[in-house]
Order: sequence, then structure tokens, then C-alpha cells
Amino acid sequence: MYLLLLAVIYLAFVSLGLPDSLVGSGWPVMHGDLGVPASFAGGVTIIISIGTIVSSLSSERLTRRLGAGVVTAVSVAATAAALLGFSTATQFWQVCLWALPYGLGAGAVDAALNNYVALHYSARHMNWLHSFWGVGASISPFVMSLALSTEAGWPAAYRSIGLLQVGLAVVLAASLPLWRRVATMGPDQPTEEPTVSSSTNSTDSTGDHVSLLTALRIPGVPCVLLAFFAYCAFEQTAMLWGATFFVSDRGFEASSAASLGALFILGLTAGRFLCGFFADRVGDRALIRGGFALGAVGAAVVALPLGPASFAGFVLAGVGAAPVYPAIIHSTPANFGHRSSQTVIGIQMAAAYTGSTIMPPLFGIVAGWTGLWLLPAYLLALALLGLVMSERLNRVTRPQG
Repeated sequence: MYLLLLAVIYLAFVSLGLPDSLVGSGWPVMHGDLGVPASFAGGVTIIISIGTIVSSLSSERLTRRLGAGVVTAVSVAATAAALLGFSTATQFWQVCLWALPYGLGAGAVDAALNNYVALHYSARHMNWLHSFWGVGASISPFVMSLALSTEAGWPAAYRSIGLLQVGLAVVLAASLPLWRRVATMGPDQPTEEPTVSSSTNSTDSTGDHVSLLTALRIPGVPCVLLAFFAYCAFEQTAMLWGATFFVSDRGFEASSAASLGALFILGLTAGRFLCGFFADRVGDRALIRGGFALGAVGAAVVALPLGPASFAGFVLAGVGAAPVYPAIIHSTPANFGHRSSQTVIGIQMAAAYTGSTIMPPLFGIVAGWTGLWLLPAYLLALALLGLVMSERLNRVTRPQG
């Protein structure tokens, strides 16, 4: 039962990653076909981010009423419809229109799936599942590249990924009885819930619904939100600006620097896969601590005057950061209680999308004044912020006994 549903969830995580790289990989051609400047990509990503933040904050109510399986199936169907809509767009406003259901679907499925796995599966599966997100995110640029090499162009890539999402939505709908049965069986590896304060315990005993304001008052929640904000800002800033930094500041050829973005994603994917083998023995807190620390070391290495060899620090930062996201998600029920976890994870997702939306463009603005040489220091500051906030969280939610 667990394994059959787990296979479906693995497919769902691949689905989460598949569309994430489509806009970035296709935009160099898309903006010309749509008759808008390249800078308009920011408008599309902002609309998507607004949708994901809204649906993440609403995920607790949706999941409580409909169940994680229904929310996941409906959300994947919404993203499939949006991707197929992208494939028919001939004007920029149409892309913006379809970006909204894409964002709403992506945010809801992300929060619902992550909470379900945190409650019902062990840390090793959380890491492996997020590595499968990396598989999906790595595949879509190749799909776009193949589409651009044909007469069909970028719409064919959106159409292909959209049809894959339709197929997955059908599989998810057929699996709904499995979700209900596994939910009644309990977790495959129970986690210890720390007693952090009477306020946390009260949220677990006053009913099923935990409001956003109630969740925000739970000790440690502001710390985890800042830690998650810092991590996603670190990840997205490195992915967006890494290649440009190595071209303009370190003298790399553009073709060589372009591969660094893929290396960072592959580092995340490989790191999460490897962490799955020892995540249950090491524990979420050690993985978060080590991930932020290694990410900081990688950023510091990039800052050193090593010339072309400094790219090794960029790869190290990707590998180090790998376990942070899944470990923060997986530790949420233990830190804040099972009944609070869906609400807290929804807020965490909103903080994550906020960090990944605001901080990379902010670096671009700052770098316009100072120069791209600032990137390693910017990444180091984000890694240290995440490390400090996660350690403060550990002190607040230290288990008794």
C-alpha cells in the first residue's frame, strides 16, 4: 500500500519539476515571437509567484476539506491546463493569463504533497522525492531545446509537458482510494513531537483547523520562515546569476559558464539522492545545519581568487544546499505538531516563493551599483542567515526528556 502510493508520489514530484525550467529555457525565443522585450519575463514569473503564494497560504483549508490526494490531482490538472494554454498563446497577455492557474496549481500541490510525505513517510523518502523534482527540472530544458530545433518551436515543448501532466492527473485521480487508506494507517516511521510550549500543544487539541495567525504565533515558526526564505533565495540567486558571474567576473567563456547552472541543479539532485541513504540516521537537524554550513563554505570558495577553479565552490554550494529544503519540510510535524503542519508548511512555501521571487532581482539591482563580484558575499550572507535562524529554531523546539 505504502509503496504503491509512494510510486505515484514520486511521479508527482517529477511533475512538479518538469514545468519549472520551461519559461527560462524558452524565453530567449518566446519574447521575440510574442513581440515583447526580454525583461518582460519578470512579469510572468511574478504572476506565477503570486499564484503560488496565494494557493500555499490556502493549502490548509483546501487539504482539510478535500484531502491531499484530491488537492494534488486537481492542482496537477490545473497546471496541465495552464501549460496547454501556454502552447496556444500568440500574445504576451495570454501568457500572463495562463501564468495565474499555473501558479495556483503549483503552490497547492507543492504544499499538500510535502505535508503528506512529512506525515506519512520517512526522511530518506523526502530527500529522494526532492531529488526527483530535480530530475523533472533537468528534463524540461532538453524538451525545450528539442522543440526549438524543429519547426514546431517552443509551443511544442509546452504542449508535450502539458500532455504529460494530463496523464499524471489521470493517474492521481485513479489513486485517490490509496491516499485515503494510507492516511488512516499512520506514518511508516513515527516522528517524535517535541513539546515547545503550551501554545503549540493547544493548537493540536482545539480542533482540526489551525489558522494562519495561530500558526504564526507558534514558537519557532518565524525562525523557520526566515530560514526557508534564506535557503530559497540562496538557491534561486545562485541559479539565476551564477553563469553571468563567471562570465563577467571570472572570464569564463559563455558556453562553459552556461553549464554551471545545470551543474548546480545536478548538485542539488545528486546531493538529495545521496542524503536519502543516511537521512534517517543523521536526522533532519543535522542535515539542515550541515547543508547551510556547506553552502556557506561553497560561497566562500567562490569568493577566493582562484580564477577558473572557483567554479568548484559553486558546485560545492549546490551539493551542500541539497538536503536543506526536504529536511525543513520533513521536520515540520515534529517541530510544530501534526495538526499544525499543513498550515505551517503552507506558510513555509509562501516564504520560500517570496524569497525566490524577491532576492534574485534584488541582487541584480545591487550588482548594477557595485558589480557582480558581490555574488559570493550575497550568497554567503543568505547561507549564514539560514544557519542562524535554523539554530534558533532548534533551541525553541528542543524535545524534552
